[in-house]
Amino acid sequence: MTSIKQKAGENKPLRALGLMSGTSLDGIDAAIIETDGKRILAHGPVRSAPYDPAFRERLRAVLGRREAPAALIADFTKVQAGFVNDFLAENGVAAADIDIIGFHGQTIFHDPANRLTVQIGDGALMAELTGIDTVAEFRQRDVAAGGEGAPFAPLYHRALAKSLDGPLAVLNLGGVGNVTYIQGETVLAFDTGPANALMDDWVLRHTGAPFDDGGRIAARGAVNAAALAKLLDHPYFDLAPPKSLDRDQFPVKAVIEGLGLEDGAATLLAFTVASIRRALPHLPAAPVRWLVTGGGRKNAFLMQEIAAATGVPVAPVEAVGWRGDDLEAEAFAFLAVRSFFGLPLSLPTTTGVPEPMPGGVLYSARTDAPRRSGTGGQG
Repeated sequence: MTSIKQKAGENKPLRALGLMSGTSLDGIDAAIIETDGKRILAHGPVRSAPYDPAFRERLRAVLGRREAPAALIADFTKVQAGFVNDFLAENGVAAADIDIIGFHGQTIFHDPANRLTVQIGDGALMAELTGIDTVAEFRQRDVAAGGEGAPFAPLYHRALAKSLDGPLAVLNLGGVGNVTYIQGETVLAFDTGPANALMDDWVLRHTGAPFDDGGRIAARGAVNAAALAKLLDHPYFDLAPPKSLDRDQFPVKAVIEGLGLEDGAATLLAFTVASIRRALPHLPAAPVRWLVTGGGRKNAFLMQEIAAATGVPVAPVEAVGWRGDDLEAEAFAFLAVRSFFGLPLSLPTTTGVPEPMPGGVLYSARTDAPRRSGTGGQG
């Protein structure tokens, strides 16, 4: 791919690098794509790396808080910028060959009902340390306008799925689960419920392992029906989409306290599956196929249970040639370009925002001065 530098508004393809750190705190993902903000023209290198365990615990300590210490924000940005620089060096790519970075940051608090979402990360420092113009603060404008601020990958899913038959559901199983329903140009999206975060927290607490590899622990357990019923007795599931969740919205500890490792894991996995089943009535039509991305697609037992719950083919996104480990990082590369051109990042049908909403803040590597990205455009 070649770098294309130009003024905003010409909508020629840009070479973009996207970064993602999800609520499961598993690490950093990076991906390079070439796009004009509507079409995906080429896919470039990708890289993932886990967080150092001590640093992961520093991040975990601020989850659910409305702010984080300045030192942690700076360190988080330095870790991600160092990751970017190493990634580019490993692939023989010069910083001058990347037009823009999409820097999502780390979500620590999400309360759209009160028009607040918090992603830590310093876009100006990222631009300074990498020498690359950086778009950050993707979700804030949507939330301030009354949107849910999530999910934010649906427009990228739609761009990828142009040649696929529908209706199609793309299910992202990260820390929280979300679904994108696609039928032609129609796109509807919302958070379904928990995905990996609750299961990971449970397994980490009881075993010290970061996740239930393949769902083997859950597969050995028995679902506690009473606990599952309490978890599902939550008003969120009856809300009409678009809607979104914080990873800590459900009172899990109080409900499953006292269960053993395997039964607790089984109950939490069943909770994830049941929340996906509860999403079905909110879709315009039954999907003919579910494509699954995020770490949850590697949980064989979870995938088996989702297929049983939906009654249609369920497969990882690799089945159609997508890069499941890198999809969210690619999405924020795509969104950075859309932000640069002033195209909407979210729609009334994806976040509930009143109108198609641009967003993001562009930080220049030359002046480090933030400026609001473009405010017009359709697509």
